[in-house]
Amino acid sequence: MPILRCCVIDDEPLAAQLIESYIERTPFLELAGSFSSAQDAVRTVLSGEIDLLFLDIHMPQLNGLEFARVVPPECAVIFTTAYEKYAVDGFRVNAVDYLLKPVDYEEFLRSARKAMRVVYGRSRGQIHGGDDCVIVKSEYKLVQIALDDILYVEGMKDYLKFCLVDGRSVMTLMSIRLVEAALPASRFMRVHRSFIVNLSKINTIERNRIVFGNTYIPVSETYKQSFADYVSARILGAPRGDMPEGEV
Repeated sequence: MPILRCCVIDDEPLAAQLIESYIERTPFLELAGSFSSAQDAVRTVLSGEIDLLFLDIHMPQLNGLEFARVVPPECAVIFTTAYEKYAVDGFRVNAVDYLLKPVDYEEFLRSARKAMRVVYGRSRGQIHGGDDCVIVKSEYKLVQIALDDILYVEGMKDYLKFCLVDGRSVMTLMSIRLVEAALPASRFMRVHRSFIVNLSKINTIERNRIVFGNTYIPVSETYKQSFADYVSARILGAPRGDMPEGEV
């Protein structure tokens, strides 16, 4: 099941704790951070790693409506507020839903499922996955790409680049999260907010970087442990969780 990485932004501690508890009991949600102000959350939200934001509207300095206007387009927003009068304004900034405090779990779950449909529904018509290939929209064409031909996928702001083993590349307009969900996890792994690699094509790892010819792909802290576990499980005699410095 796809997972939505979530952030909670609310200056009311009890309200924030309630939403956090709802996230923790919902299997397809993962709590990535909780903040008492929009200012504190800017770096995390703008990183591109967050799929869903539970955002209070009435906050000092930078309110939720103002902050929602700078949230990356691939990040869905659900407003949480005690003031019903903000509902119309919330939908004007393309919020997925609007929850009125105090929020009960049934309402929360309904909104979270709606967000799941919105976030992963964006890939419909853009990428179709199969056992051996994917089909993506590139400009005005549909391009079929064999999975075995993919070296790595690179996120480039609003675009993604499929880098192929023969040196060619295919550009497409979509979120790296959507591609991550479409590619088989047994063959591909996300190692950085901007990179997904074909595991079978890795020959060399050097100082927490994957080397593809003259291209060095960093393994970020967020994904370092899962990648280290993958590598060490395949090296005879290596302690589990260690990141090797040389060749795989």
